[in-house]
Amino acid sequence: MGLKCGIVGLPNVGKSTLFNALTQTAAAQAANYPFCTIDPNVGRIAVPDFRLGQIAQLAQSREIIPTFLEVVDIAGLVRGASQGEGLGNQFLGHIREVEAILHVLRCFEDTDIPHVEGPIDPVRDREVVETELLLADLESCARRETALTKKARGKDPEAEQTLSLLHKLHPFLEDGKPARDFPVSSEDGRKVLRGLHLLTSKPILYIANVSEEEVGTGNAWTKALQQLPGQVLLVSAAIEAEVAALPVQEQQGYLQALGLKESGLARVVRAGYALLDLLTFFTAGPKETRAWTLRCGAKAPEAAGVIHTDFEEGFICAETISFADFIACGGENGARNAGKARLEGRAYIVQDGDIFHFRFNR
Repeated sequence: MGLKCGIVGLPNVGKSTLFNALTQTAAAQAANYPFCTIDPNVGRIAVPDFRLGQIAQLAQSREIIPTFLEVVDIAGLVRGASQGEGLGNQFLGHIREVEAILHVLRCFEDTDIPHVEGPIDPVRDREVVETELLLADLESCARRETALTKKARGKDPEAEQTLSLLHKLHPFLEDGKPARDFPVSSEDGRKVLRGLHLLTSKPILYIANVSEEEVGTGNAWTKALQQLPGQVLLVSAAIEAEVAALPVQEQQGYLQALGLKESGLARVVRAGYALLDLLTFFTAGPKETRAWTLRCGAKAPEAAGVIHTDFEEGFICAETISFADFIACGGENGARNAGKARLEGRAYIVQDGDIFHFRFNR
C-alpha cells in the first residue's frame, strides 16, 4: 500500500541504529556525528503476526508471506530546522512524505556519543523537534492564507472553506498545539485538514531509547516522558542491534536470557501499524498463507482490490471466515461444515483477522 512511518529525532539519539536493526541491514549509516544520514533510507519490515503460522498449519500451506510496513530513516533534525538550519528544509520535506512519525528520544548516557544539545534531556529534545514541526506548519498556513484570500474574495467555495478553517487553526498552532489535536466536527472539515498535509497532523509514537540495563525498568528520563501526552515505547537500540545480528533461530533464546518476552522492534512495528489505522486480513490455501494490509473501515471490494484490481472490478462476494472460527473449527472445511463460512457482499466492512476467498467475474 506504500504506507510509511518516518523515524525522526535529533542527531545521535539512535535513529539509524534502530532502523538498521528494524531492517536487519546496514543500509543506514550509524556514525556518531550529525547529518550522517543525508538521504532517507527506506526499509520494508515484516509485521509480526502469530496468526500466520496457525492459519498456515491448518491450511497445510507450502509458504507463509507476511504483510509489510515501510519505515523511512530520516536524518536528524536540529534546532532551527524550520529556518533551514542543518539540512532542515530537506529533512522537513522527507517528513512531509510519510504518513506517521516514530520519534526516537535518547534516554541513555554515553560519553562516547556526544549529544547535539548538550546534557541528556528527552523532554527538551521532544520539544525541540515538535517546535520545529509547528513552526514549519505555521509558515505553511501563512502562505496558504495569503494565496487563498484572493480566491475567497471571488466567492470560490473551496477557498472560503479552507480559509475559514485556517483562521481557526492558525492560533491553535501558535498556542503550541499540534494539528492532530485540532477539533474538527464534520467530515468535510477533516478532509480540508488532511488536504493541508501539515507535519503536526501526522500520528506520532515516541520511542524512548534506553540502555540495555534499563529496557525493562525505564529510568527518570522515560518516566518524565510518560507524564506527557502520547504513547511511549521503551526500546534499547543496542539490544535490538545485537538481536538482529544473530541467526533467527537464536534470537528468541537471547531475548529470554535478558528477561524479555519479545523484541522491542516487534512492539514498534505493531504500534506503527496501529498508528496508521491499519488491519490485517488473510488468504490461505495449499500454495500459501498470506497476510494483507488494509485501512480500518474499508469494505470487502477494497480488500479484493489490494490483491488485484480485477478482483475489485469484478467483485461478486467474499467467502469469509473469522480467524477465531478458522482455528476453532480446524480450518476451512471445518468452518464450512459448522456454518461459520459467510458470504459477504459489497457493503461488508472488513474486520481484522478475516480470512477471505473472493468470488469475481473474470
